[in-house]
Amino acid sequence: MSSPSLTLPSQERPTARRRLLEILGALAIAATYVYLVLNQPADITGGPGSASALIALTGFLAGAVLLIAAVLPTLPASTLVLIPVALVLNIILGQFVGSTLVPFYLDAIGTVLIAVLAGPAAGAATGALSSIVWSFFNPTVLPFAAGAALIGCLAGLAARYGLFRRFYLAPVAGFITGIIAGVVSAPVAAFVFGGTSGVATGAIVSAFRAIGDTLLAAITKQALLSDPMDKAIVFTIVAVLVYALPGRTRQQFPFIRRHRVLAGTNAAPAGKVDARAGASGQANDPTLNG
Repeated sequence: MSSPSLTLPSQERPTARRRLLEILGALAIAATYVYLVLNQPADITGGPGSASALIALTGFLAGAVLLIAAVLPTLPASTLVLIPVALVLNIILGQFVGSTLVPFYLDAIGTVLIAVLAGPAAGAATGALSSIVWSFFNPTVLPFAAGAALIGCLAGLAARYGLFRRFYLAPVAGFITGIIAGVVSAPVAAFVFGGTSGVATGAIVSAFRAIGDTLLAAITKQALLSDPMDKAIVFTIVAVLVYALPGRTRQQFPFIRRHRVLAGTNAAPAGKVDARAGASGQANDPTLNG
């Protein structure tokens, strides 16, 4: 009779700590975003040496670290190895596509991939870290770290609630994510950066400005044109990549097993999942809340 009461607190405490870390991480990123929008620091594009850039770096990095700390006990080694690869993929694709005449970004493929494999918090942390690392090469990217984190979070939620179980639903989830991300990023682009950093997207903004739109209206319209299609493409590419993985490889990710993220994935019994987690040095609760 007393046995359940003896084991339950030890299971609840780690979960409560992870929840708290997730909330604190999200609040740090959101607070930094609000600071940038309200203060509109023009010197942030001058590089990490400016005061506003240091504040943004500190806020976004603290949020990303807290999110990673929240999910670290539940992340398999395969995910930890993939995160640096995802960062490089985001930066290389984003830098290349941004310099072309394509009105898209494709700078979130790595973020969405981690989100699908490991959950919302891991995806959000990857998005924020990607912008932080990229900002050392391209300072104009730093203000958009909150938007990148939001994309990772939304992608993880889409995976958790089954939108990757049907291949045709992945681009729909991406399209919706793009609308939300576009609305969130528009004030940053308008008030902090004064436009967009891409060649083609900048041309779209200029076209709307030429017909009399305000800067914010022009950037918002451009974002609502580019972001939904961009994220639909990104989610589709990630769905192809994840389904192309061998089944045994996909089953290594507890988030995929726990939430039956992909078609044909069976949720492992709780006891079996706990045994796997214990054998790999992870926490007893395999639920990836991040």
